[in-house]
Amino acid sequence: MKSLRSLAGLLTGWSERAGEPRRQVAVLPVRLGPDGALQVMLITSRETRRWVVPKGWPMKGLKNYEAAAREAYEEAGLIGRVGRRALGSYFYHKRLKSRDTVLCQVQVFRLDVRKQLKTWPEQHEREGHWFSVPEAAEAVTEAGLAALIRAAGAEGAKARKAKAKATVKIPPKGPPTGKDASTGKEPSGKEPSGKGSPSDKGASGKPSAGKAS
Repeated sequence: MKSLRSLAGLLTGWSERAGEPRRQVAVLPVRLGPDGALQVMLITSRETRRWVVPKGWPMKGLKNYEAAAREAYEEAGLIGRVGRRALGSYFYHKRLKSRDTVLCQVQVFRLDVRKQLKTWPEQHEREGHWFSVPEAAEAVTEAGLAALIRAAGAEGAKARKAKAKATVKIPPKGPPTGKDASTGKEPSGKEPSGKGSPSDKGASGKPSAGKAS
């Protein structure tokens, strides 16, 4: 009996240790919308048809983020750049084919989507839709996943704001238009005061004496 339980554990990941969740990996697929705001793609689960993110079991020979990216391709046809560092994790109860449920902890990696393929393995088994961050957070049923979505949205808004601030051009400081650069005063429009014009002065700067008639 013990050997059968061990075999079942190897095949399904089942564990007798109380409270130990099974591990899964997932991606949070994101892109920038026409208005520059972050959008999130959700897909429907095959069993309950609820809105979820592409996810699955860890794969032998692949790192967790690589396995998560593979799930994004298989379940949604998404191709892009996946982050190697997890955004976080959330818990949910997964219904198995045996109708039993098991607690799972899902490690989530960000996927910046470049494109969606025309065909993919589970194309006819699920639906996919792009949501705004608030809509996506409301659509999912898992509170932990909703929190990760909102956090990604907040980080995206912060980065967008910083980028916009960096691109604002500040004009160089200088005297207002129309003012003399050396004095900062408005020009009077009058000739400089003096006892004579330059043409009436000699080399010494004094008025030249005229000849007697």
